[in-house]
Amino acid sequence: MKRVSTGKLILLVFSAVLFTSCDKNKQEEKGLPFFNTPEFTPEWISADNPNYNKIHTIPAFSFTNQDGETVTEKTVESKIYVANFMFTSCGSICPRMTNNMKILQDKYLNDPDVLLLSHSVTPEKDNVNVLKEYATQKGCVAKKWHLLTGNKKAIYTIAKKQYFAGDSIGYFGKLNDFLHTENFILVDKKHRIRGVYNGTLAIEMDRIIEDITTLKKED
Repeated sequence: MKRVSTGKLILLVFSAVLFTSCDKNKQEEKGLPFFNTPEFTPEWISADNPNYNKIHTIPAFSFTNQDGETVTEKTVESKIYVANFMFTSCGSICPRMTNNMKILQDKYLNDPDVLLLSHSVTPEKDNVNVLKEYATQKGCVAKKWHLLTGNKKAIYTIAKKQYFAGDSIGYFGKLNDFLHTENFILVDKKHRIRGVYNGTLAIEMDRIIEDITTLKKED
């Protein structure tokens, strides 16, 4: 019988442990992660984990869309949706974000399970009439893509404290600091954050579409 050297034996044991660890990590990281903090640290939390019921969720809200209709958490109940924050007079990142959001609208136009929410961060200027005109210019389809206005404090509170939509990851400043973020936030049917993307990049829409496909397979 051929004798295995101590060095080779240690290497074999290490390789077996490493393989088992990697396999375990793959099992734990199956599906999309959850995001519970402003740092957007991904966390894979299984349903049998004690922290599963403590996963961060987007709370109740009430805003008005471009058609003067009230949009609340009930509107997105059992829906997958993508949220962002913009303003109609923005000449820098917002036009690119709007163009990219339209990519998602066109992809899911006939899919009732997917919605889009764009919140104005200058609601004092972006009233219903302004949003309606903007929606017409950009080809936003009512019921599918909601352009939202409302109480500024309420918008900034949900943006910074709930969607973690600061100007940089892990930082959202004071509540009244102007908000200008490129983030697209993916939210699942249970109001939990499942992805964050650079909304100025069209290629990121491919990743969102892929992740929405993954979410659709969840129970």
